[in-house]
Amino acid sequence: MILFKRYKRIFLFLTIVLLSNDLSAQTVWENPNAGVYSYLSRMAQKGLVVFDDAIQPATREQITIALNSLSSIHNKLSDIERKELLFYAQEYNSIATDTTTISILVKDNYKRPRFFDISSKDFNVKIDPIIGDKFILGNEKIINQVSNGVQLWGTAGKHWGYQLYYRDYTEKGAVRDYYNAKGLSFKREEPTTGIIIVGLNDDKKINYSEIRANITYRFKKGMISFGKDRMLWGYGETGRIVLDQKAPSYPYIRFDYEPIKNLRFNYMHAWLNSNIIDSASSYLTHTGGVSGDIRVVYKPKFLATHSVSYNFKNGLMASLGESVIYSDKMDPGFLIPINLFKIYDNNKSNYLINAGANGQYFFQLSSRNQFKNTHLFATVFIDELRIATMLNAKKSRNQLGYTIGGSKTDMFIPYLTLGGEYTKVNPFVYSNLLPAQFYTQYDYSLGDWMGNNFDRFVLFGKYNPKPRLSLYAHIQRIRKGGAGTIKQQYEAEPQPRFLFELQKKRYDVLLKANYEYYNNLYVFSSFQFIHNISFDKKIKDETVFQLGFSYGLP
Repeated sequence: MILFKRYKRIFLFLTIVLLSNDLSAQTVWENPNAGVYSYLSRMAQKGLVVFDDAIQPATREQITIALNSLSSIHNKLSDIERKELLFYAQEYNSIATDTTTISILVKDNYKRPRFFDISSKDFNVKIDPIIGDKFILGNEKIINQVSNGVQLWGTAGKHWGYQLYYRDYTEKGAVRDYYNAKGLSFKREEPTTGIIIVGLNDDKKINYSEIRANITYRFKKGMISFGKDRMLWGYGETGRIVLDQKAPSYPYIRFDYEPIKNLRFNYMHAWLNSNIIDSASSYLTHTGGVSGDIRVVYKPKFLATHSVSYNFKNGLMASLGESVIYSDKMDPGFLIPINLFKIYDNNKSNYLINAGANGQYFFQLSSRNQFKNTHLFATVFIDELRIATMLNAKKSRNQLGYTIGGSKTDMFIPYLTLGGEYTKVNPFVYSNLLPAQFYTQYDYSLGDWMGNNFDRFVLFGKYNPKPRLSLYAHIQRIRKGGAGTIKQQYEAEPQPRFLFELQKKRYDVLLKANYEYYNNLYVFSSFQFIHNISFDKKIKDETVFQLGFSYGLP
């Protein structure tokens, strides 16, 4: 009661300020790794706020609206939840002002430290440096990862938003073992984003970078964004089967539209990297043999996807979507957001498989707080399905994947969330007759990081013992089969069984701690034990310990 009274005045002031001023439109995408997603997802799971995070990233404006909604019912929140609400309200504020201010190394009106800030009625920009240092110790092999960069975001007028994120990474130590197929496997088989190595590298040093940028236009019921980023679709604790974060970012056009309340339409067209050289388009440069004396051209590759979702009042959300990977040249038919991609492609290619594209369907059901404090969901991804023979073991081609999962928060003690999920992806999902139309970007899967012909079962727990301190643990079992051949995929009857050519079984335990000590300043650590059993019954154990800090999201 004493703590509640202590913060009551602050909350009342915050609510009055936010609701009595015009918020400048924060049409800026927020990194899905930001802690506010987990916070708002949990609040939605308790039925305290409506927050649609099935498609990420969301905008800072959407996050601010959700935080404002929570501030109006702060008396229903626990002490930790109220303190975290205050903290996130500091971060996601953008009050319109009639004066122009230029600030360097000062705190804004919400006491949020800003490295550089320009604020005015029609324009604002915020710039923060990025710096990080992390040590990775695995099986007596040590890696030191140092990173630095810059992030900026801002708005122009009432409708435009823009942002830039650049981070350069240098890793020193046993990097050859770190990435080599004979070395540690946790780097190759983890859900974190894949890397594109650049610059001069050797056995003890590698360099790579990450860059994301967006320009977004906001109108009354939607927005259009042109940028370089990645879009996540669907739920999943340790992997998403539709669109996940494993693949490096890509240039795209994104369109979001909400014609009526709770009905949302999303479209994206992306330009991908096939990693396949187009020998017919590559040509000699006649530069005296410098750098091979050749101009290398890669096969063009594209992704188009759209989906529609509806949030029912009782916490149930239903989503249905379609995607297509196509290659060789851009097709204007896939630039039409409401086109039916699969039917259009069949007609365009005269129903010839060699001339067509790689299409998929997917859908999801999500239930929040229909059962108290509980989130349940099921996602299905269909690459190919013969409905007439789907139950015939000899004729079926059920090339699909699914994830079912759920969690319950405030289990036994406040802020403890326990849950589990199961994912199964059948053989040949994400694959295609044409290598340039694999469901990949830079050879990394656009869907689940484990690829196809696998299943995964995970039990997890999340706990926040104090504001901004997140503890996480999971135990996981993965079974992984072989990739098979294109001939098996298209001609074998019956199709190879699930987990054919079993490669390995993997069991792992993961413990993580992350603390946002100050705005944008993180301290983190993790411990992982991996137990691999290969197809020939050989056992390989790995232990991985990580410790580091980051100014900017780790």
